[in-house]
Amino acid sequence: MRCVIRLFFRLLRRLLMPFMLIYAAVSKPKPITRDQQAQTQVDTECRNLTLYQFATCPFCIKVKKEIHRLALPIGMANVQKDAQARAELEHGGGRVKVPCLKIEHQDGRVEWMYESSDINDYLRQRFAP
Repeated sequence: MRCVIRLFFRLLRRLLMPFMLIYAAVSKPKPITRDQQAQTQVDTECRNLTLYQFATCPFCIKVKKEIHRLALPIGMANVQKDAQARAELEHGGGRVKVPCLKIEHQDGRVEWMYESSDINDYLRQRFAP
């Protein structure tokens, strides 16, 4: 029974994939603008951030839209296509669940933040003008 359910959701995901990708592309918000100095500071701070995601996850799309709106150059790791990224997420974060934001702090600590709403709140609090 478990295999049937898993197969059903895989098939459903495959059928909805093109629509999800079109929605993600069409519904991107307009990015904010910053002066050159502020954007350079943001770019520097974003070097320590990586979003673990996959393209058709609706929660990942939600986070990527916020990243686009805030004009953040955050690195993306696709855990569906990159086995190394998947292993790093599982080892570092403790579970393979997306979206997950990896935050590398200045003191060497690494924080793994799950839940799209928490990630968006963190990004707004840290980077919104």
